[in-house]
Parts: sequence; structure tokens; C-alpha cells
Amino acid sequence: MHFRARTAILLAACWLGAASAAQAQVSARVDSINRALSALSARIDSLQAGLCPGEAGPTLPQPSGDRVTDSLAARVGALERRLAALRKTRCAPEKTPSPAPAESPDSADDLAAIRAAAARAAGQTPGPEGDSTQTRQPEAAPPPAAPRGANLLNPEISATGDVRLVAREGRQEDNFVAREFEFAFQSALDPYSNTKIFLAASEEGVEIEEGYLYWTGLPGRLRLDLGKFRQQVGDLNRWHAHALPETEYPLVYQRFFSEEGLAGIGVSLYTVLPFSLAGTTHEVWLQGTVAESDPLFADSRQPTLLGRLQNFRQLSRSTYAQLGVTALGGNNDAADLKSRLAGLDFRLTYRPPEAGTRRDITFRAEGYRLHAEELGTTTNRYGAFLDLQARTSRRWVFGARYDWVEAPRGPDDTEWRITPNLTWWQSEFVYIRLEGEHRHTDLEGSRNLLSLQAVWAMGPHKHETY
Repeated sequence: MHFRARTAILLAACWLGAASAAQAQVSARVDSINRALSALSARIDSLQAGLCPGEAGPTLPQPSGDRVTDSLAARVGALERRLAALRKTRCAPEKTPSPAPAESPDSADDLAAIRAAAARAAGQTPGPEGDSTQTRQPEAAPPPAAPRGANLLNPEISATGDVRLVAREGRQEDNFVAREFEFAFQSALDPYSNTKIFLAASEEGVEIEEGYLYWTGLPGRLRLDLGKFRQQVGDLNRWHAHALPETEYPLVYQRFFSEEGLAGIGVSLYTVLPFSLAGTTHEVWLQGTVAESDPLFADSRQPTLLGRLQNFRQLSRSTYAQLGVTALGGNNDAADLKSRLAGLDFRLTYRPPEAGTRRDITFRAEGYRLHAEELGTTTNRYGAFLDLQARTSRRWVFGARYDWVEAPRGPDDTEWRITPNLTWWQSEFVYIRLEGEHRHTDLEGSRNLLSLQAVWAMGPHKHETY
């Protein structure tokens, strides 16, 4: 009994060993046929691309008696002979691979037929136009690209439109206002300097809102600006009107500087101080300009000086604070006027990192004191505003601002304003804002206003703040 069992085990082991050896031989033949198919596909690609592949075809395994592999090898051989015949009709015998004449429909059909037959021989399903999942026809060459640097001499151009619909108490007039169309040109002039030019077109005409040249990376980590620019007062004076969180600049800007804030022609120096106190970053601006401000200097063309210290501190991963101090002064000798302005501004922003641009809250508070001496009379006037903006999603922003300001010179007149607003971002190019306004002055009383603002932008610097 034991002898019979041992004999059966030995016979089974021999049979399994033979089967394994046979299986290994079949696998090796299949690998050889696959390599031949790959070489055949490459020659088809070369021929279809207009080149002439070499005459030598793939080496096929010798017949082994296995019906399946022998049949596949025979079919690959037949395909190779068909490809060789097609090559002779398309390639001159005396030339090496070179551009071929335009492909005729018959030759294209032959190539497609060869591809389909090769796919079936490999057990694959032919794809569209006889292509297989293993072999791809060469992709069409991309259109020629423009030469490198072809656009270097052209500035980056952006444009912004700002149109408003306004409803007032009492008599209705000027209900549709094309407030401004802004065109921005920006360019790197050379490795050392850049320029920005902003043209503003409105019903009053076309003016240069800003146009300046600036250098960065100067010794002492300085940045130098030269030209006309919006001056560095508070957190919002630097911003263009279309980028403001409300439709208008704060009242203290409009009454102490001008309706469009404070801008001047001159020179500006900026740097980051090389030290940090309690983890705070300290930035400094020094500007000498001829400022465009009737309330401050009565249209004086004499130079004015501005200094600003701005401190930035990251309180947590989601919260940062900014505190700024501004001092500005200038004279108008012809009007016997001296003006000195001091300002303090604060900003607190909460923006969770995981929310990205979809959720944030920003609170701003600014206060100013204007000391003026005119014709022997000294006045001290004050102004301030509080602003809150809450973005609840990528599209919706809720906000409100409270303004309070005294008249800069002359009779004492106090003015305050409340402006709640709702902004909907249709996309990164377009936003629409609905804003209400309740305003009160000591001399004129109260009035209400409702406005619908539509702002759209195009170009590489759309909706840029400044």
C-alpha cells in the first residue's frame, strides 16, 4: 500500500514538472511574439509618419508544436510580409528614411488594416480607425509657438468698468452714473525697474490716476517710487475706487483730502526695518510730493512731506493685526495756511487657513486730527470711521461702515454716515453691490440713498487694489 502511494506521488510530481516546463516555454514564446508585435507597430508608426523603416523585420520564434503560439507567430509573419510589400510601394529603394509623398487613401487603408490585424493577433480589440489599445497613432504636431520673448516689449494691460444706478429721496436725477473706466498698463522695463500707469475715464474726462516708475532691491532693502501715486495714508487711501469695500472712500478721506482721497506727484521711499519687536514686522514710508488737496493746502504747489510707520503681527494661524501711524504736513505761503495731519489706523483680519478665500472677517478703525493755521486762526478738526466686512462664502460679502467727520476749515459742521452693503461676486471678473446710505449734516439735515453698483474687470491684474 505504501509503495503504491509513493509511486503515485512520484508520477504526479513528474507530470507537474513537465507541465511547468511546458508552461514556461509557452510564456517565453508569448513574450517573443509580443516583442515582435511591438517592433511591427513601431515600423507601422514610422511608415505612417512619412518615414521609411528598415527592411529587417522582427525575429519570430521557431514552431514548437503549440497550436496557439504557432498560429500567432504565423499571423505576425504574414503581417510583416504585407508591411514589407507596402514599404516597397512608398519608399524609394535607394534612399534612407526621408519624407514620403502624400498618403493615398489606399495606403492609409492598408495601414489601418495591418493595425487591426496586429491587434487581433495580440488578442486586443481594435480601436477607432483600426488603432489598438497598445499602439497609438502619432499625435498631430502642435501649431508652431510664438518665438520666445515675442511679447516682452508689450505691457500687461487690464481694464475695469464701474457703473452705478442710484435712487435718492425727492427729485430723481443722475440716476445712472458711469463712475469710472480704468485702464492699467504694467511692465517690467529692465532687470532693475518697473512701471505702472493707470488712466481713468469718466464723464469729466480722462486723467492720469497714477503713473510711476519704481525700483526694488536697492541698498538697504529700499524701494524707490517716482511719479504720480496715491499716498500711503491709512489702510484704504492707497486702494483704487473699484476695489473699495464700499462704493465710496470714507468721509474723513473725502473731507480732509479730496473726493478721491489723497494723491501726489513726487518721490516715495519704502523699506522694512531690519529688526522685529515682539514678533512684529515694521514697515516705513517717507514721501515728498506736491499733493493734490484743496482741503489741506488750498491747491498749493509747494512740497509736502509724509511719514508712515506700519506694524504687522500674526496673532495666530487665522488672525493678524495691523497698526499704522501717519504724519503729514505742508504749507501754502500764498494763502498763509499751514496744515498738519496725524492719523492712527487699526486693522484686524480673521481668515481660517482651511477656508481659503471663502470665509474671512475684517475690522478697520481709523482716526485723524487736522491742525490748521490760516490767517492767524488755529483750528483742530477730527474725523474717524469704523468698517466691518464679513465674507460668508466665495460669492457673498456683508459689510457696513460708520463715518464721522468735522469740516476741515471754516465753520464747524459735523457730518456722519452709515452705509450697509451686500456684495455678490458673480465670478472673479464681475461683482454686484447693493448699498444703502443714511447721511446727516448739521447744516443740511438728513438724506437717504440706495445704489446698485456693477464692477467688471479684464486682464492679468483684474480687481487689483493698487
